[in-house]
This record gives sequence, C-alpha cells and structure tokens, in this order.
Amino acid sequence: MDRLDAMNVFVRIVEMRSFTKVASDLGLPRSTVTDAIKALEARVGTSLLHRTTRVVRPTLDGEAYYQRCLSILSEVEDAEDAFDGSIPKGTLRIEIHGTLARHFLLPSLPDFMRGIPGIKMHIGEGDRLVDLVREGVDCAIRVGDPVDSDMIGRKLTELEEVTCASPAYLEQFGTPRSIDELEGHQMVGFRSTATGSVLPLEFAENGVTRSVQLPTSITVSGADTLAHCARLGLGIIQKPRYSAAEDLASGRLIELLSDTPPAASPVSIFYPRNRYISPRLRVFIDWVVQAITEHPDNRSAH
Repeated sequence: MDRLDAMNVFVRIVEMRSFTKVASDLGLPRSTVTDAIKALEARVGTSLLHRTTRVVRPTLDGEAYYQRCLSILSEVEDAEDAFDGSIPKGTLRIEIHGTLARHFLLPSLPDFMRGIPGIKMHIGEGDRLVDLVREGVDCAIRVGDPVDSDMIGRKLTELEEVTCASPAYLEQFGTPRSIDELEGHQMVGFRSTATGSVLPLEFAENGVTRSVQLPTSITVSGADTLAHCARLGLGIIQKPRYSAAEDLASGRLIELLSDTPPAASPVSIFYPRNRYISPRLRVFIDWVVQAITEHPDNRSAH
C-alpha cells in the first residue's frame, strides 16, 4: 500500500473509529488495514491511534496528522480532478427520507447513473440525523434547518406544507374554521428525532408564525406513519403538500385552515465541513441541485 492509500485508511479510521468498519468500507482485509497503520506509525515515528476493545481514537499527534492528511488528500483529489480524463468513481453513500427520494430524485436517477457508470450508490432511508463522518456517509438530504456547526448545508428548495385530517376525524370533532377553533381538537404528535420533543402545529398569521400544541393520543417519529394515523382518524397533522397530494385528491384527507398555512420547510443537502469533497460527491451535489431545481414541485423555482 502506498503512502497516500495509507493516509486515506488512517483518515477513515479516525472518522469511523473502527478498523473493522474501515476494512469493510474500503473492501480490504482487516490485516491489510492494521499493517497500513503500523507502517504509517513507523514512518512518522509516533503513535497515531489509541486502541481499546471498544473504540479507536486519535492521539494528540494523530489528530494533528489527521488534519494534515485531509489537506494533502484534498489537494491530490483536486489535482486529479483537474484533468478532463478524470472520471468520478467509487461508492457514494447518501441518507435521505424515502418519500423525498422517491418524489424528487429517483425519477431522474437512472440518467445520472448512466452518465457516470463508475459510481455505485447506497441510499439509506430514515428521519434521524446520522453522524455522517462516523458512519461513513458522504451526504444527507434533510428537511429542516441545520443544527450541526460541523456540517455544511446547501439549501435545495422549500416544501409547501398543509394542515389536514380525515373525513372520519372531522365528522367526530368538527371542522375548525380558524386557529382559535382548534380548541377541543387533537393532533397526531410527530416526535423530532433531533430533540426528542413533540413538534407543535405551526400557522402563518399576518406574517407571524403561531404555534399550537394540541393534545395527542398517539405520537410517531416517521412521516409515513404520521400520514397513516391521520387517514385512520387519529388527529390533525401537517405535512408537505407533495406527499399529501394523493390523499387530498382522493378525499382520504381534507385540507384545513388554508388561509393560515404552515411555513414552508427548507430542504438542504449536508456534508462534513472538515473533510475533502470527492469528485463523486461533487458531481452528485451538482446533479441534486439541478434535479430539484427543475422539478415541477420545487417551490423555490416559482
């Protein structure tokens, strides 16, 4: 293994905190990863990693060397990418909620894959905010504002939100005609995976956002389950209009309080601040921006 490859192995170990995970991530035998680090430590003449049975973390020298490796590897990536013959390749790991992926990205994904056949892709689904560096994820596309200063966030679009409930629920509780008439109603609670708290309903009224916390008989942490509970008549919900469109068109859900709609939710792509951006991630970010910008449901484009 040459010096640059060994540096890359070292960087991934610092980020993932595991020899075994890095070996699997890079498709190498674990013994090769171990030997590479031993050779690297012998070359620089100091211990770079603390190793225990549970975790691997950098020493003080290792942390300084890690930062230098990031800079060197970034320069190498930039130099190679400067040539016209440089073709992005390798596995790209992204995290995105499944509904968002199916609506905005998957329809044009085959064109992206055909255009850059050297890229393989793993798409992870979920609402939680993954530790991108620790879990070996290149980027995440998330709804909401950034909460981690170690991440770079690039806004892609805004999602128009709607307030809705099922006909069965409205027959039982009545149809509110104003925010004040929500008294006596209940909502399906959506529990934030970032904060652990149940999010209130929000309404824009005269340029001011008004929050309303209704009683809940059930709370969920998944967007699909939230919608299903609403269809079953368990309470009022707020969700992106694009994902409610079929339910609204079929009458399974009824839009409420359209004169005081929720504020639009930003959609952003996040990637680590202190890690070099590979050519495959650069080209993916450019494609995502274009795919969402040109999508007919992109609020920012209108």
